[in-house]
Amino acid sequence: MSILFNVFDYFANNLHKGFYHKRLAKTGKVLNNAARYNPMNHTTIPIIALAQTTIPDSLQRIPQPPRRLSVQAQDWQELLIHPRVAIVGSRKVSAYGRAVTEQVATAASRAGAVIVSGLALGIDSIAHQAALQANGKTIAILPSGLKAIYPAGHYQLAQRILAQGGALISEYPPEQRAKKWTFVERNRLVSGFADALVVTEAAEKSGTLHTAAFALDQGIPVCAVPGNITSETSKGTNRLIQMGATPILAATDVLDLIGLKYSQAQRAQSSNPDEQCIITLIYEGISDGQALLKQSKLSVAAFSQALTMLEIHQIIRPLGGNQWTLA
Repeated sequence: MSILFNVFDYFANNLHKGFYHKRLAKTGKVLNNAARYNPMNHTTIPIIALAQTTIPDSLQRIPQPPRRLSVQAQDWQELLIHPRVAIVGSRKVSAYGRAVTEQVATAASRAGAVIVSGLALGIDSIAHQAALQANGKTIAILPSGLKAIYPAGHYQLAQRILAQGGALISEYPPEQRAKKWTFVERNRLVSGFADALVVTEAAEKSGTLHTAAFALDQGIPVCAVPGNITSETSKGTNRLIQMGATPILAATDVLDLIGLKYSQAQRAQSSNPDEQCIITLIYEGISDGQALLKQSKLSVAAFSQALTMLEIHQIIRPLGGNQWTLA
């Protein structure tokens, strides 16, 4: 990890030495596309105000710990007893990025981990949705107040998170809208609240690298999913791996880092050996149709039939571009 710390000196120096001083000197302008005010007064789930002494230990130990937090959850204390995996990445997502994010979030959720992310467009929202689809719990840490959900289009997703036993967290006043500087501030809480950070897809200059830098500064394990070296959306994750991040080669790899086991009984299964072969390959991280055909060693006819039956039985689903993922 020492290599990673050296590599991220630039981020650490800029984020921790200059960023907060700049914030104090400049309030920042409200983003032009900031969320419209979304009152949540119709919900029966209360907002809890946590003073610094009652903030979870994991957040009290980070550099620049929050002075206060607002939390909305059905059972906040119950969420704290589970391992937590933060999943982050770019807002612009490829079919591959979507597939691996869904697989990692699903595997972690089914093993009992709580998924943490930032409710943003792209990888963040996909991770939240995959956790909910797996009947798991997820925590969204916002760059805005809890009554000014950002982005506004994810208001219903925020409500689903609450309804399924998850939580919304913010360090800002309830009605404060997202500002340019609150996104980076939010990222330090996403990493600080997790037991491991997984970057599933990110460009070389993605803001997600800020979150990785925060995680390293906080002593949180950083993992990254490798991608095609010609893909712009994988250059950031490939670079992280080159610099020492733990590569995630299968959806369940992150579980080893946090001491969880994934039950085979929780995996989708088929009594047909051809279909089961495809299911296993998708679990191992293969999503491209041509790659699945080659790795399965099935005839084209047998492969097409197995793929069709798996889709009919809603075990797998297409992502477009001959990419497949588990349903």
